Amino acid sequence: MEDSKRLKKQLHIIKGQIEGIEKMIDDDRDAEEIYVQFKAIEANFQKTFHGILEDVLRKNLALKIVKMVNACPGNCPDAEKIKLVQNEFPKMEIKKVASIISEINKIEERLNQLNQK
Repeated sequence: MEDSKRLKKQLHIIKGQIEGIEKMIDDDRDAEEIYVQFKAIEANFQKTFHGILEDVLRKNLALKIVKMVNACPGNCPDAEKIKLVQNEFPKMEIKKVASIISEINKIEERLNQLNQK
């Protein structure tokens, strides 16, 4: 919950910066001043993405891994994949985290179907 609040706060700041640029354009401000503001938005966005959003994605994947390990204690068709993700998780890059979440969602669907039978 705290990560979500921080993310929303950062996004609100970025939104304010964008609105500030719109006002600068309306006021016919110097292009260099506008450029500086765009660079500030870019830096803030990078901070938000690489910091807060990464934390949110990692926490989401960690919770999904725990859920999958509990649902498949080594005896389901995806057991090897789950174990591999579990072992790779600590050193996973953010791009990989996002793609693995999608894969884990598919595994979760298959496990739900197996458990309903």
